Amino acid sequence: MTRNKLIEISDLSAGYYGKPVIYHIHLTVYEGDFIGIIGPNGGGKTTFIKTIAGIIKPLSGMLIFYSPEGQAIEKPKLGYLPQVNTFDKSFPISVEEVVLTGLLSAKGRLRRFRANDKEAVHEVLERLKISHLASKPIGELSGGQMQRVFLARAIVSQPWILLLDEPSTYADNRFEAELYELLVQLNEKMTILMVSHDLGMIPSYIKSIACVNGTLHYHPTPEITPEILRVYNCPIELIAHGIVPHRVLSTHQENSSTNESH
Repeated sequence: MTRNKLIEISDLSAGYYGKPVIYHIHLTVYEGDFIGIIGPNGGGKTTFIKTIAGIIKPLSGMLIFYSPEGQAIEKPKLGYLPQVNTFDKSFPISVEEVVLTGLLSAKGRLRRFRANDKEAVHEVLERLKISHLASKPIGELSGGQMQRVFLARAIVSQPWILLLDEPSTYADNRFEAELYELLVQLNEKMTILMVSHDLGMIPSYIKSIACVNGTLHYHPTPEITPEILRVYNCPIELIAHGIVPHRVLSTHQENSSTNESH
C-alpha cells in the first residue's frame, strides 16, 4: 500500500543566533509513521521538533509539508506538546478553556467557536480521563494533570501530525503506560514524531527510530540495540526493563562517517 509523504526534509540545518545545533538533516515522514526520536542531551532533539513545529526557522535546507492528499502546503495541521510548558499557572483560565485554545486557527487567531467545539473538548478530556477537571483552574493542577491537559490541547483539533517532546515528563507511572497505549490508538489517525529518553519502553510502541546527535540517522524498525546506537553515533544509555531494573551501558566511539537517513 502506497503511503503519502507528509514531511520532506532535505539538508536541513537549524539552531539559534545563526549557529546550527542540527545540520544536514535528511528525512521523509510518511502518513501513519510513528517515529521515536532519541539521542543524547544537547544533541538537538528539541531543536529538531521545534523546527518542524515552526517555532524555529531553518538556517538552511528544505522543509516541505504535504496534505494527506499529497499536495504541497504551506501550513500543515500540527499538534505540538513541548517538553517544558511555560503556561502561566496564575492566569485565570479553566482546563476546558485551555483545551479550547487548541482550536485556534492556522493563523493564530481565534475563530468563532462552533456549537460542537465544547463537545470535542469534552470527548478528548474523557479520553484522557480528566473530564472531572474541566472547570478546574489550571493553576490548581498537579504536574501530571497539567501534562494530560496540554496533550488534550495538542490533539483536540485532530491534527495530521502530532509532535511530542518528552510527553511522559511529569507523568505518573500509571498514566505513562496509558499514554503510550493512547498514542498507538492515535497513530491510527495521525502521524506521530515523539522525543523520548525511555529506550526500554518506546520500542514496544513506535515503528521506527531517528537518532539525533547534531545530524540525524534513521532506522526503519523500532529495535534499539547497543550496536545500532554505536553505528548511528548515538552515545546514550540503553535501559532495560525487567524483574530487576537495570541499565546496559555501552561506550560508543566517535563515528566520523556520515550516514544519510532513508
